[in-house]
This record gives sequence, structure tokens and C-alpha cells, in this order.
Amino acid sequence: MVESFEKIPVKIFKTPHEGSLYTAAEIARLINEKAAAGQQCVLGLATGSTPISLYRELVRLHQDEGLSFKNVITFNLDEYYPLEREAVQSYWTFMHHHLFSFVDIDPANIHIPDGSRSKDNIKKHCRDYEMLIDSVGGIDLQVLGIGNNGHIGFNEPGSSIYSKTRLVNLENSTRLANAKYFQNISRVPRLAITTGISTIMKAKKIILLAWGMKAHIIEKAVEGNVTEQVPASLLQTHNDTLFVVDEHAASQLTRIKSPWLADEIEWTPAMIRKAVVNMALKTEKPVLMLTNKDYNDFSLGDLLVEKGDAYEINLQVFYMLRDSVTGWPGGKPNAVIPGHPERSEIQPKRCVIFSPHPDDDIISMGGTFMRLHDQGHEVHVAYQTSGNIAVTDEFVTRFLDFAVGFEELSGIDSSKSSAILNEARTYLQEKKMNQVDSSQIREIKGLIRRCEAKATCHYVGLKDDQIHFQNLPFYETGTIQKNPMGEADVTKTVDLLQQLKPHQVFCAGDLADPHGTHKVCLDIIFESIRRIKASGEQWINDCRVWLYKGAWQEWDITEIEMAIPMSPDQVMKKRYGIFIHQSQKDMVPFQGDDSREFWQRAEERNGNTADLYAKLGLTKYAAMEAFVRWHH
Repeated sequence: MVESFEKIPVKIFKTPHEGSLYTAAEIARLINEKAAAGQQCVLGLATGSTPISLYRELVRLHQDEGLSFKNVITFNLDEYYPLEREAVQSYWTFMHHHLFSFVDIDPANIHIPDGSRSKDNIKKHCRDYEMLIDSVGGIDLQVLGIGNNGHIGFNEPGSSIYSKTRLVNLENSTRLANAKYFQNISRVPRLAITTGISTIMKAKKIILLAWGMKAHIIEKAVEGNVTEQVPASLLQTHNDTLFVVDEHAASQLTRIKSPWLADEIEWTPAMIRKAVVNMALKTEKPVLMLTNKDYNDFSLGDLLVEKGDAYEINLQVFYMLRDSVTGWPGGKPNAVIPGHPERSEIQPKRCVIFSPHPDDDIISMGGTFMRLHDQGHEVHVAYQTSGNIAVTDEFVTRFLDFAVGFEELSGIDSSKSSAILNEARTYLQEKKMNQVDSSQIREIKGLIRRCEAKATCHYVGLKDDQIHFQNLPFYETGTIQKNPMGEADVTKTVDLLQQLKPHQVFCAGDLADPHGTHKVCLDIIFESIRRIKASGEQWINDCRVWLYKGAWQEWDITEIEMAIPMSPDQVMKKRYGIFIHQSQKDMVPFQGDDSREFWQRAEERNGNTADLYAKLGLTKYAAMEAFVRWHH
């Protein structure tokens, strides 16, 4: 029955890593089959953050299992224009950094559009690229990503199904999404060379990868109508295309979002809540006002048959929602509330808030952070990374200038700090576009963010011994692209957890962070907790882990297990806490495809959560912060 909704085959994996392993195995199988037959294997390759884990696995297969690329010819989909091949952001650099430099492919077999060609030579270059693909017999397997607007390659909405390799104008949304690689939107090229949709459609097999916040466009591409306004939907007309997605990217597919429409299901409490809440929001009715007719109209008649009258089901769901709302994130002392998300018996609790960047704590859960402290719990904040790449050069000279001025004001010899200031000014004036900062500049930028984070903790009421700067090594590359988590990252986290032995851990479950830091930070915490548990430590069994979302998205209301309401005054207090992070204000570095400042995003997100609860028939609050529990 799923097939009636999904017009392209879709494989759903729990994580991007698992999806990448599957895809790498498919590519390896094809390479080996072609080699055994004495044939070349022609691969079409994509760039961006999506295929990085795929390329990492292909490198591992080469190094550990002997997968050879000697018979492989590659054609990349696209390249920015104009852009020199040696530029940090060029796809030539990207592919060599992530794949080509680590396997035994013949350099002559690597083909990537050349963004350094003169404008009057581009049309010929594009024609030659098409002819080169045809001359080797076409692409055997094409790997694709997908843009938030449905683009494949850089074929933006409106691209013709007959389009070939050409120079295209990039939509602003695409440039915003790629600004993370250029530090700000003004540096992102407005043009790109891309293979056309007809070129892509000639591939014998296509695998499209999608992770994280691509759910909306995946649903349109897979279940919607074929339209050039959603270029990926044109793949419905291809005879061998597979979408490989993770659970987040699959979340809007009918079999996931409304599985009762796709197949027979077990009506668990979580599934009942999901169905009834979505129905209530679509009908714009409070939960307790839903009728038997509403259930039948929304294909939920089977739920009535199994569970009885709408009135009883409505009450069950209303109580679930009601019980998730609490003003006591650490549990209410001296109270026995069976449906409460947190325990009341351990009071006060020792809590650790893990903040991937030095401001995620106040942006994502500032109201909860302050309430935990105000209610007497021992709150610690662990800042996992320095966040130094998200500080502009201007802040460096501004703060060094202050340091010199402070020493002069205090009668302290300022010759050394003046020399550092002058050296920094000279370095930054001569710094080339996208050049990696020196270690000294990175340290100063890290100090700026560290001071802002400490000031925020003091604003909440924490003392210095409750503030922990981990500076996890995986982050310290000096570039947007980070390393995978390493043993040193896990060791540092295990040591901190063993030192504090918390009753509550809060961490970022937001996988939409534009440069992937949140995901790595979350993996480090999960691995650390698994190791502690495996070691036999008993305290970890009494530790609950709560996941918050970051600046880019919120939990679906059907998933929320703990919602912390905020008054208008608490919203303002949180805003002022966010304002302390001056280096992140006015112009948000690495903003993704959202140009608003972090405080604006947080307030709209928290306000929207409160509005949804009110629409469902619960008390109207100014804002709410939401959490989902991770069971270890």
C-alpha cells in the first residue's frame, strides 16, 4: 500500500552513517563487477555535506578492504562560477580532500566542471563535458543530493527536463544554504556550472541521498506530482532511481507521518497521540472538541473501532499533552505526579547542560536553564567547542584594542599587548579570502566566545566552578569542515561526566546545524554514556538525558515529552541573555538559510510551540521550550 504514495523507491536508515554504508557497498559492488568484467565503472558524484560520510566509507573500503578505483572514471555534477580550482570552497578541492587524494584513482579519470574558465569559453566547456560523458558510455551510477528547494546538481526550480550542462544562476535560498562554506552570503558566487537534468536522467542508476532537515522536499519529490518546479520529482520518470534517507529526512512521508493510511498498525499511545494531534491541528479544533465524524473523515475509523468513542480517545491524548507541560524541569519537590516527565524524589538535582557552541545553552533552553538554577538545582554548563570560527575579524582587533586601553588606563605596561594588536591588524589586513586563521587569532576568537559564555552563566547565577570549557579537539581544524569525533573527544566527555555524576543531562538533538557540529557533539555524548554504562557505573542508571533543539528547528509537537512554559518576563530575560553574545549579534555567522538573529529565531520557535499547545486546548503561555528524552 506504501507504493501508492511513494512513486520512487525509498530506503530509510536510522542514521546518515548507516545510509552511507549501504550506498558505499552498492558503489563498491558495481566497481568490482565492472573490474571483474574488464570494464570501466563511470560514477557521477555529488558534493556538499550530504555525501561526506559516503566518501569516508569509500576511502575506508579502499584502505582496509582493498577496493580499487583504478577502473573508475568520475564526473562531478557541478562547480561554482567563477572560482579557481585551488579555492578552499571549490568542488575540485572538496573532492580531493574527501576522496580522490586517498584512493588509487587515475587523476586523468577525474572530471569536474572548471569554474575558472573565461565566460566566453563556458559554452564550449559545457558541450565538451557532455561529449566526454557520452564518449565513455554514459554514467553507470549517479550519486545525488537534494536542495531544500528540490534542486539536483544546481538545477534550480524551473530547470527543463531537457536541460544539459550549462551555466546557471543560483537561487538566493541556495546561496544562503551554502553560505556556511563562505562565512557570509556576499562571498557566495551567484553562478554555477551544472550538468543538466537530461544529463542526470541518462545515468543507468541513480541514488539520491538526503539527511536531516530535508523531510518537506523529500515528501514533495517522492509523493508529489512530477513538476519542473521540484526538479527532484522528475526522477519519478527514471527507471532505476533509489532515495536513501535517514529517519529525519523521511519524517514527512505518509508511511512515517500517517502510517495508518499506508498499512495496518499497532495503536500505541505514541501513535494515538500523533494521529489525534495532527487531526486536531488540521481541523483547527481543540483535542477535546474532536468528534467521531472527524475521526472517520481523517481515515481514523479503525482507531474508533479499536479504542472506542472519540470522547475517550480525546481525553487520553489531552492528558498526555497536559502531563508534558511542567514548570519544574528538575521535578517538583515533595509531590507525587505519576505523569510528570521528571522524578520528584531526587532533590536538588545535579544537572549538566551540554552546549555545542558557546551560546546554544541560552538560545535553545535559556528559560529552562534559568528555572533549574532558580529552583535550587546544581547546574553545570559544558561548552563543547570553542566556537572560534564564528567570530569576525573585526572583533579581534576591537577586543585587543580594549586590552591595550585597559592596561594604559591601569598604569600597566601595554607594550606587549600593543605589539600583539599591531601584529593582528597586519595579519588580518593581509589575510586572503577564506584563509585559515593563525593559531593565535583562533585562540583570541575562542577567548571572546569564552568570555561571552561566562558572562551568560554569571547572568543566570552560576559560579565559575560550574562552567566547563571542553574545547573538544574534533572542532579545532580552523575551517568549517570538522573532523569526525575522536577518542580524545570521548575521553574528555567521559571524564567530565564521571566527575559530576549528574542526575540530568541536557544536550542538543538538533541535526540541522549548518556545519554539523551539533551532530558530532551529540554522538560524543551518546558514546560517552554508553561507555560509562558498560563500565558498570551505577549512577548512570539514575541519569536522565533530555534533548533540546537548536536555533534551526523545533521538535514536532507530537514528539515533545517535556514542555517548559515561559512568561513574557522570562522571554525577555532569555532575550537579554542571548544579547550577551555580542559577537553573534546583528550578523549571524554561518546562519544557514535563515537570516534572522538567534534571539528572533528562539522567540518565534518558543512562541509557536506555546501557540500549538493552546490550539490543542491547553493553557496559553507566552512561550515554551521543548525536550525529548533519550533512553540509554
